[in-house]
Amino acid sequence: MTAYLARPAIVDLAGDVSGRRILDAGCGSGPLFAALRDRGGIVTGIDSSAGMLALARRELGEEADLRVADLGDPLPFGDGEFDDVVSSLVLHYLEDWGPTLAELRRVLRSGGRLIASVQHPFVDYAIQDPRPDYFATASYTTEWTFDGQSFPMLFWRRPLHAMTDAFTTAGFRLAAISEPQPDPAARELFPAEFHDLSTRISFLFFVVEVPDRRD
Repeated sequence: MTAYLARPAIVDLAGDVSGRRILDAGCGSGPLFAALRDRGGIVTGIDSSAGMLALARRELGEEADLRVADLGDPLPFGDGEFDDVVSSLVLHYLEDWGPTLAELRRVLRSGGRLIASVQHPFVDYAIQDPRPDYFATASYTTEWTFDGQSFPMLFWRRPLHAMTDAFTTAGFRLAAISEPQPDPAARELFPAEFHDLSTRISFLFFVVEVPDRRD
């Protein structure tokens, strides 16, 4: 789902990135980094996991600008260093978006953009039984299986208005909220699952901007 929905949606929302300085915040093993670099972006990737960055370096090459950094801490970059920040399916792991968004805004230039995706809050609400308080910010754990091993993943669910409030409190201006459709290529690769993928709620995407000082 990530390869045929979350990643192409971020790339489409980013548009023409040729020559733009981009921070991939929470880059993991680097597939979004690669997609943006292939389109001419000058990409830097950060992740809190050295293991994930090792996988990324293997895929992206030794010249790739990859650094260990935790989004809960001050970032190792100067003010206004980037034109864009992309953060794919990362913010929903954080209890408090405030400090992270403040840092992402700091490292963006005037007029810069943050393009982020999260688990859709309606999904987080609907998958729990009994239904939780939609308006509360609360954690839940789900089990993911990789190579036959089960791993608990902690998510933070919050209502839509709490998300938009967090962006505006950090000084961003909301430019777009998107619920994109999957890449059409998924129809041929996953014909049995494509209907569900294209009709069910999954992820929510935001484009928020740092107000241009000239505005």
